[in-house]
Amino acid sequence: MSAGSRKKKPKFKRIMLKISGEALVGARSYGIDTAVVNSLAQQIKEVTGLGVETAIVIGGGNIFRGLAAASRGMDRACADYMGMLATVINGLALQDALEKLNVFTRVQTAIAMQELAEPYIRRRAVRHLEKGRVVIFVGGTGSPYFSTDTTAALRANEINAEVILKATKVDGVYSADPKKDKNAKKYGQLKYIEVLKRGLKIMDATAISLCMDNNLPIIVFNLTKAGNIKRIVLGDKIGTVVK
Repeated sequence: MSAGSRKKKPKFKRIMLKISGEALVGARSYGIDTAVVNSLAQQIKEVTGLGVETAIVIGGGNIFRGLAAASRGMDRACADYMGMLATVINGLALQDALEKLNVFTRVQTAIAMQELAEPYIRRRAVRHLEKGRVVIFVGGTGSPYFSTDTTAALRANEINAEVILKATKVDGVYSADPKKDKNAKKYGQLKYIEVLKRGLKIMDATAISLCMDNNLPIIVFNLTKAGNIKRIVLGDKIGTVVK
């Protein structure tokens, strides 16, 4: 067998996939586009088919964004709790799409709601991953004032994930908005401290600091291009690496 015909082996054994709620909107202006969710589920199935243990943190901005509501006068803690509940809706939608593809999943929530999901228990989450189940973390950290980016960094460290795959609508991190500035430079690799100093909006400062303290790399990539998750897992250079 030639070297080119050999199948690539996954670069990572356990990953954390961070998906924003806005990524589920698709062509809609609000809510969940089932076509997008189904496409995402298919990409996740491809990765689990390689034997990669996959955990997911999903946002809720397509339904309700706590910070935006707080800026309009709502109590911040109340708004954040509402945002956490929105992540549960998204998590259940993704679970349904995955299980229709015969991918076994568990939804774990930081806010107790036993009729819908398991409570978040770190050891149980790790055990599910070891058994090949996709674990979807919802409900944020369970506390207000923390974003789902921070949740992803926290859970990734707790379960000993090797990388955070930060899904976006662009193909990496740029020096400026590439849609507005034709001279915007794409970064292939960045250091955590550069992200913080330059104020690059990859993840919030708390999440970046948590990854930096624990040497957890982040790969920012374009989710809308089908197959990108699998390509990253197989070691292809896609997006921007922060480490």
